Amino acid sequence: MSIVNLYLPSPNFDERPEGESIRLIVVHAISLPPDQFGGPGVAQLFTNTLDPDGHPYYASIHHLRVSAHYFIRRDGKVVRFVDPVLRAWHAGVSSWNGRERCNDFSIGIELEGCDTLPFEDVQYRQLAGLIDELKRHYPIEAVVGHADIAPGRKTDPGPFFDWARLRRDLESM
Repeated sequence: MSIVNLYLPSPNFDERPEGESIRLIVVHAISLPPDQFGGPGVAQLFTNTLDPDGHPYYASIHHLRVSAHYFIRRDGKVVRFVDPVLRAWHAGVSSWNGRERCNDFSIGIELEGCDTLPFEDVQYRQLAGLIDELKRHYPIEAVVGHADIAPGRKTDPGPFFDWARLRRDLESM
């Protein structure tokens, strides 16, 4: 994908089930440490290099084996961790349109953000550009939030994510 600024391969992926098509994009939000931006925590988490002594919160999550296909930083830089043809481990226990295991048929895009602050203009532009690019390669049927596929368990991308703005940005492409 041409919008990607950096590729940091994550070991946290596997093959999609045979014959499974990519039909869903899941938008997430993450910040490490929580509510702090710009540091290496997310990349370290997704590459299994997070130091449990680096921050008190890290001791409770450093053992997780998770990833996303893409991460869009606050400054708009796009990092790819997992090739979209592979299954990243981003959705966890999840369901969409009666189908469980959303990782099997989705692409996960993490935004550097949290539930308490708005996202940056450049993040919306990059997200729309990335989604547009992905739609040209895969039969994407929907773009949803993590909270939509894991209600009660997840809240991201959170109350400050502007879905109407994303729709407008996508329509203008």
